[in-house]
Formats: sequence, C-alpha cells, structure tokens
Amino acid sequence: MEMHQPPLIATNRRHFLLMCFPVQGHINPTLQLAKTLAHGGAKVTFTTTGGGLQSIQQTLPSLKGLTFVSFYDAPDHESSDGFSSFMSDLRKSGSENLLKILDKFEEMGQKVDCLVYSFLLPWVATVARASNVPSAFLSIQCAAAFSIYHRFFNAHDGIYNVNGGIKDESSVSVKIPRLPLFSAADLPTFLLPDDPMSHLVIPLMQEHIQELEKDDEPCVFMNTFEELEEDAINMFKDYKMNVIAIGPLIPSAFTRGNDSTDKSYGGDMFHKIDDHYFQWLDNKDEHSVIYISFGSLVVLNKEQKEEILHGLRETKRPFLWVIRSTDSEQEYIKQSLENEVKNGDGLIVPWCSQMEVLAHKSIGCFVTHCGWNSTLESLVSGVPIIGCPHFSDQTTNAKMVEEVWGTGVRARVNGEVVIGRDEFKRCLEMVMGDGERGREIRYHCKKWRGLALEVVKEGGSTNNNLKSVVDI
Repeated sequence: MEMHQPPLIATNRRHFLLMCFPVQGHINPTLQLAKTLAHGGAKVTFTTTGGGLQSIQQTLPSLKGLTFVSFYDAPDHESSDGFSSFMSDLRKSGSENLLKILDKFEEMGQKVDCLVYSFLLPWVATVARASNVPSAFLSIQCAAAFSIYHRFFNAHDGIYNVNGGIKDESSVSVKIPRLPLFSAADLPTFLLPDDPMSHLVIPLMQEHIQELEKDDEPCVFMNTFEELEEDAINMFKDYKMNVIAIGPLIPSAFTRGNDSTDKSYGGDMFHKIDDHYFQWLDNKDEHSVIYISFGSLVVLNKEQKEEILHGLRETKRPFLWVIRSTDSEQEYIKQSLENEVKNGDGLIVPWCSQMEVLAHKSIGCFVTHCGWNSTLESLVSGVPIIGCPHFSDQTTNAKMVEEVWGTGVRARVNGEVVIGRDEFKRCLEMVMGDGERGREIRYHCKKWRGLALEVVKEGGSTNNNLKSVVDI
C-alpha cells in the first residue's frame, strides 16, 4: 500500500474510501466525487491500481482532506487477451490489499465510514460486508443504463436470470416505465451475445446487482441528477434501493461559474501538449465550430476517418478534431487535412481540456461517441450532440439524447460502425442549421443546461443529496 500524500490527522469527520477501475472514464467522475466530498468537510481516500495512479500522478489535485493510495500494484493489462487473467488477479490481490488498507486506517484512528466502489469491482462489496463497513455502489453511467442492468439481472424477474442467458438478441427489448422502449440496438452492447466482451462483463454486472441485493438497504450513488432522469430513478423505489443522484460530477467551475477555480477533473491520463487550440477557437464565430472527440477508448478505422473528413470538408464549417497521439493513423489524417483543407478551418489535436472546449462560445455542436462523461458534459455546457455510439452504454446514452432529452441526434451507421459522409452532413445540418429541428434541439440544450446549474446550488436536488451523503 503506497501512500502518495501524508496521512490525515485523525478527526471526527467521516472518512470515505473511493475505489475505481484504472481507465479515464471511471477515474474522472470518481475523482470529482472525491474532491466534492473533501470540499464538503469529509476525509476522502481515492484508490485505484498502482499503474492507474502512476499515469495520473502529474495531474492529481492537491486538496486538504484528500489522500491517494493504490490497492493493486502489479502491471495493468490493457489487451483483451490479458483482461480475464488481469481481472481475476485484481479480484484476489485487490481484496487482500483492501482488507490491509481498511485495517491500516483503523490502526491510524481513521476508520473508513463508507466504502464507495465503481463498475467492474463488485468484489469490493463482499470485502466491505465482511469488514462491517457500509458500502455504496457508484454508478458512473446514466440511471437508464443502470435500470437496464437491474432489469436484466435482478433475482426476482431479471431477463437474464429467467431466460438463462440471451440467445436471440434481435428479440431482446427492455421497457422502463414512462421511457421509450429500449430495443437491442439501444442496450449496452456487452449485454448481447454477439459482443466480444459479453462473456467477461455480463458476470461482473450480474454480480454487481446480486451484491446489492444482499444488503437490506442497498445504496447506489448515481452520476446524474433527479430532474434529468426522474423516471429511471423512481423505478428503484419498488425495489427498496436507496438511489441517490449526486451528479453532474463535473469540475465545479462549469457549474458554479466564478465561485470556483476547479476547471479540471485532476486525473488526466492523456497529458496535453499545449493549449494553442484556445487561441484558434477565440478567432471563430459564436456557435460555429464542430468539436469532434471519441473519448479515451474508441479508435476509428481509416474508412470512418475518411468519411468524417469528407463530410467536414463539404460542410465548410470550422472544426476541432481530437485524434489521440497513440493512434497510428493520425499522420494520415494530418496529411489529408494539409492537402484538402486549404482555408485553415480545421485543427487536429492529440488531446484537450474537453470541458473548457465545450464551454467555449465558438462551439456549435459536439460529435461524440456518447460516453456518459461526454454526454453529461455536453448537457451541462448546453451543446447539441451528434451521437456516434460504438460500444458499452454509448448506445443507451445516444437513445436518451435523441428521444428523451432532445439535445441531439444519433447518426445512423451504414456498415461496421461507419457513419457515411452524407449521413454526417445530414446530422450536422440538422443540429446546426436554422430548421425547426435545430431550433428545438438548441432549446432543449438551453433548458437542460439551466436545470443542471440549478441542482448544484444551495437548495438544489444534487446539493441536498450530497449533504445527505456526507452524513451517511
């Protein structure tokens, strides 16, 4: 157990231990919750793997009451071949190390009052129960996605439990009261048998639900807000599950304005080279720029990049495109831009401060994979979305964006996750044009942004819920 900050002085403040899987999409909301709880007066320890901590070491926040510790120090495995063995070793070694961490804090007079764990770590609940430490599951996806998992795996009438596995994905659908029907194309992809990760992830998600069902009053923290997902949240009242909406878990500068200097999550695995793109954005007209980013995991193939590139060139709108420096085909796109974009209206960067970009006045729409962090950031920023989902919960988020919240459209694929240039242009004109659909989308973006800002204010639903969490 490697401490990365001096141990806290024992006080009577409640102590939260937050655990997450070592990928960017899990680290961001978990670390933001850690910062929020620390600002609220709690003692907080953030923990992930040693490799995860090392990769974010340069950007970790320095905050009174917040410390960092690793719960697994063997090398992290990134390849799909090593994922199964990595997860098995993570469970075994992580469980043993977690017990040591809990014992160590108790010896120091800093007993953990609540153990918060996120996706892919269901065994944490077992350790917490054996140690008589209250625990809460942090759902870093939308409430609708978690409702679908519960509908699949709950012991009473779960689809997966009743059917003994899903044999024909074409016939699978899920209905959540007062929400549109979720067909197979709208479900988190790894719930379907054709997904290459289903055999690994389904048992973990099933275990998550089963572990919650073992508690008399299971507690789930959700990175959403009540006004945004009231219907999905209310579903859990029938299951006596204490679901607490504590989102949006976004750096507070973007929800509280000048009242906060917190502009970064503080755990960036992809370090920015510079921020020259802000000068470029400053010179663009208001709401004119297309921002394109597919997150930290999605890798576009050459054909998809070519289709997007042609669509961008034909629309003649300025764009900022994030293509990670680890992508071997980045130079191809750069060369294509140099050859084909002659008016200086295209810029490619290897990474950027996404929340700051989305908050910039020049951004007119966000072309995204619809990961939940990106979707929520777009909602908070009031930026219309063109959803291009690839895997996991991205398909569910795109469904909610288009059919429930009305803040964007979902691009339709014409092959193996390929958005054709004509479809890309159609979506761009729809969300950025002056037609009725574009006006409706921008109206809904403004509406949800306003509500997102209200919930974190004194007396707002999220503000009240966070106060109740600190008192757990």
